[in-house]
Amino acid sequence: MNTLAHATPATGRHSLLRARLLEAKYEFLGLLRTPIFALLTLLFPLMFYLLFGVAMNRGGNVGQYLLATYGVFGVMGAALFGFGVTVAMDRDHGLLALKRALPVPPGAYLMSKMAMALLFSAIVSLLLAVTASTLAGVSLAPGQWLGLWLVHVAGALPFCAIGLYIGTLASGSAAPVVVNLVYLPLSFLSGLWLPLSALPDALARLAPVWPSYHHAQLALKVVGMDAGQPVAMHVGVLLVVTIGFFVLAHARLSRRG
Repeated sequence: MNTLAHATPATGRHSLLRARLLEAKYEFLGLLRTPIFALLTLLFPLMFYLLFGVAMNRGGNVGQYLLATYGVFGVMGAALFGFGVTVAMDRDHGLLALKRALPVPPGAYLMSKMAMALLFSAIVSLLLAVTASTLAGVSLAPGQWLGLWLVHVAGALPFCAIGLYIGTLASGSAAPVVVNLVYLPLSFLSGLWLPLSALPDALARLAPVWPSYHHAQLALKVVGMDAGQPVAMHVGVLLVVTIGFFVLAHARLSRRG
């Protein structure tokens, strides 16, 4: 009896872990079966970097700056599309309602999507780092390479939250448009494609409003090219955005599914 009493909780924990791992595995397989998503997410920022950071690089620290900012650009895409579009499509197809009727651990669905967003973010950052070091001549200390990779990957979380909220608002057919309307302006207005000094002064002054600006500043700080603002401020803004949008999304999912 004592053996059984001690074995049951451990078995339960293992079952929950296995269920979450299976959920993540099927999410990964689902993304592989939509190669257009994987290819665009992984190759789009890499193509931008090859064009502007390698082919049009005229010296200076351009390759280093764009390595930091295009990493943020790529991570944003993986998180916004990975959550915004797929959650909206799953809602349309009734998958979320079906999940609630199945014996799936609470949160496994969202955790699997977050794991995939972080995985794709990690791959995007790694591809850019390899390209920057081999083709653009970017040289960083080992600690900087690791720090930049961690900043890029961890910075996906606020955009996962924004994407999740979009997925609860938009239909499956409208979600890609809504995500692009968020993704592209945020990238441009935060100085991810061009330094803020190249933008009109009014737009450059507005940049601290956007979460992508704060993510980019953290990445640029690692390579010594940020605007000199406190790390705590950037982290604080990103935390507020992450928690705020997850709370909003959770409230909508609880009401409407």
